[in-house]
Amino acid sequence: MITRIVAAAARALLVALLIAMPVVLLPGASSDTAQMVALLALIAGVLTFVEYVSDFPSLLEFRDAPPFNRMRFIALFATVLALTLINRGEAHADALSEMLYTFGAQVGAAMDFPFSPVRLMVLVGPEDAPEALRDAIRSHAGLAYVISLVTLLCFVALVRLLDWPLQGGPFNFWVNLPLFDPTAGGDVLYRLKRDANVNVALGFLLPFLIPAILKLAASYGTPVSLGAPHSMIWMMSAWAFLPASLIMRGVALMRIADLIEEKRRRAYAQARVQAA
Repeated sequence: MITRIVAAAARALLVALLIAMPVVLLPGASSDTAQMVALLALIAGVLTFVEYVSDFPSLLEFRDAPPFNRMRFIALFATVLALTLINRGEAHADALSEMLYTFGAQVGAAMDFPFSPVRLMVLVGPEDAPEALRDAIRSHAGLAYVISLVTLLCFVALVRLLDWPLQGGPFNFWVNLPLFDPTAGGDVLYRLKRDANVNVALGFLLPFLIPAILKLAASYGTPVSLGAPHSMIWMMSAWAFLPASLIMRGVALMRIADLIEEKRRRAYAQARVQAA
């Protein structure tokens, strides 16, 4: 019990640190912004602690199937930290910030071709935006996107090469998928595959849909200011992280569906042998 409480408290602290990181590291945050972020960090930390200290999850999927959630958190943490350090380098230049900006700019330039997600995010900025802002958007987008792609490739390799989620023992379907209602109707296997395909398709589309939605919102008078450091950090992080997270969930659901299908196949074969 003590180990569970300590682990839950550590996870809650990390989640709170993730939310507060841009305000803590970037200079010039107003007191109102700091108070709002502190409140959000506290709420997120409490929810994380309650989720992990309980015997069974209520909202979080794949809680007992590491490292699914750990990989997602590390990806988001690395993205927010990297983008925060780039913005901090504008006020306090250092070698690390310059290296991250240069790497992001190179990746962004390589991915900045017509109709690419990076090009669409660059176009989200105002039409009269200075070239420095466009370069910053391109660098942030390139760095965030490459982190999400690396995380996604690592998870796919984990599933294919290391037999996730069975490498840690038996997989408890109902504990790891608390939001999946088995009584909703229809075959569980069909619903899992359908949800997996929907998640993967939506994950591929979101990098293109999010810039379109932002541009549409700007045309109706509610623009998102990418010139503000905090807006830039969270917008780019969400744009890169959400699609990767959805694709990872789709891959995980398809893997669970394959396990169920294999178990059914063995059960049917054993039943036929016994009947013969």
